Amino acid sequence: MKTSAKIEFGDFQTPLPLAREVCALLKSQSVPADVVIEPTCGLGSFLQAAAENYPKARLFGFDINHDHVTTTTKLLNAFGAGNRAVVRQQDFFAHDWNSELNFLRGDLLILGNLPWVTNQKVGSLNGSNVPAKTNFQNFRGLEARTGKSNFDISEWMLIQLVRALHGRRATIAMLCKTGTARKVLRYAWQNDGRVAKAAIYTIDAKAHFNASVEACLLVAHLGETGAAEAEVFENLRSRTPCRRLGLAGQNLVADIKTYRRLRHLEGLCPYQWRSGVKHDCSSVMELTPDEAGVFQNKLGENVLVESESRYPLLKCSDLANGINVPKRCVLVTQKRVGDDTMVLADRVPRTWTYLNGHRAKFDARKSSIYNARTPFAMFGIGDYTFARWKVAISGLHRHPRFIFVPPVKGKPVLFDDTCYFLSFDNEQEARVVTDILNSKPCLEFLEALIFPESKRPITVDVLERLNLTAIADEAGMLTGWQNIRRVNYTQAGRASQFELVMEDSKLSRKTLQANPVRYKISKKLQNQ
Repeated sequence: MKTSAKIEFGDFQTPLPLAREVCALLKSQSVPADVVIEPTCGLGSFLQAAAENYPKARLFGFDINHDHVTTTTKLLNAFGAGNRAVVRQQDFFAHDWNSELNFLRGDLLILGNLPWVTNQKVGSLNGSNVPAKTNFQNFRGLEARTGKSNFDISEWMLIQLVRALHGRRATIAMLCKTGTARKVLRYAWQNDGRVAKAAIYTIDAKAHFNASVEACLLVAHLGETGAAEAEVFENLRSRTPCRRLGLAGQNLVADIKTYRRLRHLEGLCPYQWRSGVKHDCSSVMELTPDEAGVFQNKLGENVLVESESRYPLLKCSDLANGINVPKRCVLVTQKRVGDDTMVLADRVPRTWTYLNGHRAKFDARKSSIYNARTPFAMFGIGDYTFARWKVAISGLHRHPRFIFVPPVKGKPVLFDDTCYFLSFDNEQEARVVTDILNSKPCLEFLEALIFPESKRPITVDVLERLNLTAIADEAGMLTGWQNIRRVNYTQAGRASQFELVMEDSKLSRKTLQANPVRYKISKKLQNQ
């Protein structure tokens, strides 16, 4: 199979030793299996391992690849399990899994390794191994266009299996990305998937598949409704969980025990968290001065543009390392989203000439948000961008750290779109808020919320759950907080702060209702 086809179909075969270790784990936990089903059986490692551990179980394997079906059939015949096995060619997306699973009797064990590939990756290969287009995640237009609608094919497949089981007694045991496992559990818990018990076992994807992703074995026992929690184990040999993730309202939290202890720190943040500037053309837009003070872009070109166009820039790695003095700058083409950039030709002619010299790179930007926009358009830009004082955090690093960022030579510091920040006109307020956010209670609560193995552990949605008044009180900083706010936020000024938070569409009514604590606060604000 060619490389592109291998990627499209997620054709990365499970090593037999890993399949045996998974099945031995299930057997040791007395997982029942009258019928074993592998929806994408590949070369049959899991079916062979299941045949060894469940000698009386009927075996059903499916795969879209005819050669894989032939190889697996021969393997099971050679093993002596051919008389209780059915292996056939089948496209998962075209198959009627409702009828298939309803037809089978007894305890079901659905196991295997579904494709580890995203719908966008398949699309970039002009592939067709994707489900029919549906907005099954219920994302809105802008969310769908800026990356949230990208999903793992295995996520969609697992959700279809949960739906097809209709809450009947069964066990799902699948290797998948850890993020996919969490999304599937969240879906099942929110949609009456009747998960009696669940667990996530971390696996070394690099060792087994040469894949640099966080991966796991997801084990979900279906058939009755249990606690919306899942034990998390460090590996397949661990017998004691390192933590429990769970559902709090409609949000998943990484450590449900710590969350429950500190849930009083959750609420509506009185400030609006923002992401940094987005331009998707760093090779042209980001400049670094050499020892002589001559600016260069990432293409190695010397760049002479007006200082008015340049603003100091921090990236997520800077913030994670505690750096608040920028070593680079970014060109700014707009002061607000939608501003006409044609005015640059007269206002900053050298910048305009430079940008036009690289226009092809801007025109090649892939994101659809730039379609039909003014040339050299940016996003994540507004009045808040140019506030003098800021508090910022990296969105990509595992351990949260908030950095106080002052202006540099009278210019406000900007951030790239992997960072989040608060804007302030008052230095003292920014410093107090930085101290509150870096307090032990805040960081402990934040780490209970986030999943460090995620591609972007810190998000605006998470940051907006921080109740600074409660955190300041817990950390012994309430007096300082009240002084900078001039009023006690728990007693007054709520309505205006609610309006500030609700200014951004990210905090829709649906988002608030997803968490009962925040929704209760928002209802009080509306009634004042």
